[in-house]
Amino acid sequence: MPHRLSGLLRKSGLRGRTPVRPIGLGAWLVQAPWTDTRQRLRRLDDDAWLVQQGPRRQWHRVGPPEARSGLLVDLAAARAHMGAVQRGLGNWLAEEHVAHVLREARINCVLDVGANAGQYARRLRTAGYTGRIVSFEPVAEFVELLEAAAADDPEWRVLPYALGDSNTTAQINTTPGKRLSSLLPASDFGRKVFTEQLTAPTPETIEIRRLDGVLDEVVAGLSQPRVYLKMDTQGYDLQTFRGAGDRIGEVLAMQSEVACVPIYDGMPRLPEQLSEYERQGFEITGMYPVSRHAATLRVIEFDMVMVRAEALTRAPARPSKE
Repeated sequence: MPHRLSGLLRKSGLRGRTPVRPIGLGAWLVQAPWTDTRQRLRRLDDDAWLVQQGPRRQWHRVGPPEARSGLLVDLAAARAHMGAVQRGLGNWLAEEHVAHVLREARINCVLDVGANAGQYARRLRTAGYTGRIVSFEPVAEFVELLEAAAADDPEWRVLPYALGDSNTTAQINTTPGKRLSSLLPASDFGRKVFTEQLTAPTPETIEIRRLDGVLDEVVAGLSQPRVYLKMDTQGYDLQTFRGAGDRIGEVLAMQSEVACVPIYDGMPRLPEQLSEYERQGFEITGMYPVSRHAATLRVIEFDMVMVRAEALTRAPARPSKE
């Protein structure tokens, strides 16, 4: 065992999650019952981490002492790879914030629009959300992956179409890896920055439906539906939102990818999206960078989380522990 052992961490009482999460080269998010300010860290296996005393790494507490959480940072390494560190920490903050909103607003139905292979739904389950998830995904390859992922989860449903502002069919541009499939063509900026992902798209015919026409099916069986609308549609979020029509009032909270620098032609920018969402009664609870332009440090897109204030002030009381 290395000299001057400070502690050996193992999974324990943290909802099955490892208490140390790497967030980029030189930085770790630590959730554990210790507060030594001179820690060094080494992974032993999937379930164990070795923490040593040492001068190189700095411990920064996050939250009150009872949260038992903090950042362990090798400043030299972290600053040399700040983009990766910021992405890692931002992703964790975004996931935890969404989980917090779902709990506080008593959400029992998440509409995962633009589900891809189910990454978002799996993160919700890892974060402790147990309610209904309905994944909308039009690309055939990902529909198969989603159905396989959801096969053993009775509260996770998969619908093989996109949502928009009309009931129709359209050509979607699938790209290498299909991670950035969009109904819109790539902009000059998008092709320049995402060269490998947005070049040589392959068209695929998909079905599009309006949300107001399928909402009854989506919430069927829920006595008091409390709906969260998550949209990640590569430039098509506003059309998806408009497709809810007059039933948008039944959505209590939402998440939308908003653009500062559009990577698709015809993609609305953040001010236009925010204005329309606010007109329908939603207000921002958090914004988290999705991507940045490394050459200029500009944020390209944010994930924006919003709620109706009354969704929390009028939420049902928390279940009794008795």
